[in-house]
Amino acid sequence: MTKLKGILLTEGMHGMISQVEGLAKALDLEFIHEKIELNNFWKLIPPSLTPAKEFVFKNKIEKKFDIVISCGRKSVIPSIYLKKKYKNKIMNIHIQDPKVSLDNFDLIVAPEHDHLEGKNVLKSKGAIHYLRENELEENKNFLKSKVNKEKLVTLVVGGPNRYYDYNDLIIDEVFLKIRNNFINKGYQLILIPSMRTPKKIIDKAKRYFDENQIIIREVDKKAYLSSLKLANYIVVTCDSTSMISEAAITGKPIYVAQMPARRKNYRFQKFFKLFKSLNIIQDLENSVDNWNYEKLDETNRISGYIKKQLKNYDFS
Repeated sequence: MTKLKGILLTEGMHGMISQVEGLAKALDLEFIHEKIELNNFWKLIPPSLTPAKEFVFKNKIEKKFDIVISCGRKSVIPSIYLKKKYKNKIMNIHIQDPKVSLDNFDLIVAPEHDHLEGKNVLKSKGAIHYLRENELEENKNFLKSKVNKEKLVTLVVGGPNRYYDYNDLIIDEVFLKIRNNFINKGYQLILIPSMRTPKKIIDKAKRYFDENQIIIREVDKKAYLSSLKLANYIVVTCDSTSMISEAAITGKPIYVAQMPARRKNYRFQKFFKLFKSLNIIQDLENSVDNWNYEKLDETNRISGYIKKQLKNYDFS
């Protein structure tokens, strides 16, 4: 059977790519990425006030796909435009709240903590993502040669955004808790950066921790997967619900390194409350517990529902 073809529309940020690519893989699509760029002042106009016209965006998209999966504000209008143009010959799926009428999309995938309601809304616990258990197993030994202790803790570091700052004082506090709670108790550290992690934080970690700790300097998917599989504990900085959701596929205890918010962060607080109620996360404080929870794989659950809807479309 010929695979369906997908086009993935995002602004190019890791969290968005992880979600659209994860869903595309779970749907077993042949897919391509399209980084959306808007024209002129349309960059400043919210989607709700923007016409669904081709002149709004720079990208020239040909009909070589069956399913559009979009994520992020800039991708909303291109997805709506393509749906209006090709109608029932394509399915368009948007991830996150598009901030426009939900009727513009066949399906919306939104985190449960966003409280988005609609007949075409599929709610996920946390963010869907591209990680698969078999990939974790396949890459388990990638970092094995660097490991010299039985007990391991992985620290996944994000970066500054409009909600959280990453000043020296805050990072010092996170590193101190890692040292006191884990390294001083016989754990070896694996530090994993993200695309948003400033180089100065990696340099700081190299100075702060002894040479026995594993500091990954560049974004490396294999190292990331290996670290999640090898770790006894996972610590994730609080600035990324996507990274916390990804870690939850392991079923391992996840500590969230909280930081002071520089603006109201209601969505984050709702997410933390949900994941605490599911016994997935705890805040990183001054002691360490051990707990279990059912591995969270929302991407496969969501894709299973979508697959049942595909028969309603004329992909020709």
